[in-house]
Amino acid sequence: MAAVEELVTEHIDVWTSSIKRKSSAGRGGGKKIELYGVKKLRLLILDLAVRGFLVQQDPNDEPASELLKRIATEKAELVKAKEIKNQKPLPEISDDEKPYDLPTNWIWTRLGSLAEVAPRNTAEDKTQVGFVPMPLISTSHNGEHGQQIKTWIEIKKGYTHFADGDIGLAKITPCFENSKAVVFVGLKNGIGSGTTELHIARPIGTFINPWFVLLHLKSPRFLLIGETKMTGTAGQRRIPKNYFTDTPLPLPPLTEQHRIVAKVDELMALCDQLEQQSEANITAHQTLVETLLGALTQNTSTATSPTAQHDGDQATTHNTFEQAWHRIAEHFDTLFTTEHSIELLKQSILQLAVMGKLVPQDPNDEPASELLKRIAAEKAELVKAKKIKKQKALPKISEEERPFELPKGWAWVRFDDIAKNEKNALKAGPFGSALKKIYYVESGYKIYGQEQVISGDENFGDYYINKEKYLSLESCRVKAGDILISLVGTIGKVLVISDTAAQGIINPRLVKLSLNENISKKFIQTILGSRLIKDELSDKSHGSTMDVLNLGLLRNLVFPLPPLPEQHRILTKADELSTICHQLKTRLADAQNTQLQLADAVTEQAIR
Repeated sequence: MAAVEELVTEHIDVWTSSIKRKSSAGRGGGKKIELYGVKKLRLLILDLAVRGFLVQQDPNDEPASELLKRIATEKAELVKAKEIKNQKPLPEISDDEKPYDLPTNWIWTRLGSLAEVAPRNTAEDKTQVGFVPMPLISTSHNGEHGQQIKTWIEIKKGYTHFADGDIGLAKITPCFENSKAVVFVGLKNGIGSGTTELHIARPIGTFINPWFVLLHLKSPRFLLIGETKMTGTAGQRRIPKNYFTDTPLPLPPLTEQHRIVAKVDELMALCDQLEQQSEANITAHQTLVETLLGALTQNTSTATSPTAQHDGDQATTHNTFEQAWHRIAEHFDTLFTTEHSIELLKQSILQLAVMGKLVPQDPNDEPASELLKRIAAEKAELVKAKKIKKQKALPKISEEERPFELPKGWAWVRFDDIAKNEKNALKAGPFGSALKKIYYVESGYKIYGQEQVISGDENFGDYYINKEKYLSLESCRVKAGDILISLVGTIGKVLVISDTAAQGIINPRLVKLSLNENISKKFIQTILGSRLIKDELSDKSHGSTMDVLNLGLLRNLVFPLPPLPEQHRILTKADELSTICHQLKTRLADAQNTQLQLADAVTEQAIR
């Protein structure tokens, strides 16, 4: 029918651009997203198929009512020969049960009137036959059902029997809700047995095409209503037998059944092609974005060699970066059109920030090395005055620990170099035995843990200790401006404590860092969120099932530090670009929502 092809081709952009994100973005986007438009198109094809809108009717076809007469005659003969059991006749379908009008020569019937339900194979119960497990059906109407024999067993009483040509429907949720239905073909010896969580119907004679019945079982209306008919508790809900057998089924003439099934096969193959093309386009787009952004950061990482430390060379390097950046910026609307690409852009911005490529350097800025000298001199005075203890010096930062050359005025540092010159400036949470749940109270001094860091909300959570316990763990107390880092499973998650935060301590899964007042806390937070630091922390972390850090690893962490004025310029620029990313993400979400609504609207209009 030409109208169906036009429905597909005229709205091709709707079907291919309507996408839902299923999980965090990554390479292999086809696995991370749902091609919602193509999914809706498949459902639309099934709906049109069982309503008679998919192929032209032929007035010369034998009416389906004649099929029912022959099926009834055949069934009576099988019952008389005791080949099948006599079943109670199903009631006529009332007008109230008919959801829509059917084409000429079609008729409403029930599956129980067309088939033997829950058949038994002629083999004895103890005969060895091929065992086929729960059918695994793809999103297309055909699918697969484990045609290869999994094992040989002795068939026991109660097992579900089926044979080639039988129609199966999964009883349980979510298998039913995910349209798990099948026509069995290619079974060894033509018969099989398996799970009891299947409804089986064996068509009477050769008067119906079982693949057409399969279209009915996978159609949107059958599944939608079926979800309301399921019985049992959550997680164990099942579709009842009478819904499988008694639900009104639209039956066309046999020759039209064949034409419909052939057309569905053709259109589902087209859907497969649309999916493959969409996934290939998504993958190609991801590769392009990754290549462009990756080349940008890689090129700038080698641009500042030891011979490029003069002001003129620095300006040339920055100009080169600006040109490369503007080339990308000119194509924002085509490059950054997915959540994955926008996230890559954000990570690239952070990477460029920590490499000194986001803003130009100012030769009038005091070098970071001078600040480090003052911090070290102050620390030496406090040690001399016995106000703080002298710590074992960490090894000098080696060339191998420096992943790239820094701009002029920057320095490689560790946290010990920039921490406040006070006790417990870098402090891990107390041992578990010092902070057991038996010490928790309803109110008092707050316990800061991963829930605050992961959520980014210092007010989240309601675990407290009393004053006595707080004073005993005061070395772990939290102060305004402290940076909290999660140690387990969430590498790079950071929270800066505000001036209004509740008094409290950190728990064993956090480390707190108190920074020198001449270091921007937000800049260090930015550093810790960059891919450079996340990768380094991940490499150094350990744990069988999740990444685990400790204070020792953090103390040895090496990262770049610019002059203080440049820290602020970087943050301003990063905030500006982050706003652009947020706007892109908002526009993307709006566009995706519009596309999803459009796919729904086109589908609804087509089935009216």
